[in-house]
Amino acid sequence: MTPDQETYNPWTVVNLVFNHLAEQGLHPVLGETGDPAAAATGLLRAMGIAPAPEKAGPADPEVQDELAELRRRIMPGIE
Repeated sequence: MTPDQETYNPWTVVNLVFNHLAEQGLHPVLGETGDPAAAATGLLRAMGIAPAPEKAGPADPEVQDELAELRRRIMPGIE
């Protein structure tokens, strides 16, 4: 990775795609068919964007709140 290369968190891509699919009435699942971050990482690389290091830190509080709400709606009883 070069110093000026753009990076992006693969889990943000997972969140974006998951939300989009759910809004379309689909029922995506997390983890039952493998690690979704691996596919998101590949997608970022295909677009010329480097995946951010896994230890890049926690997501913004707003993102954490949104993910928690998604878990409550889509996976009741799992917190």
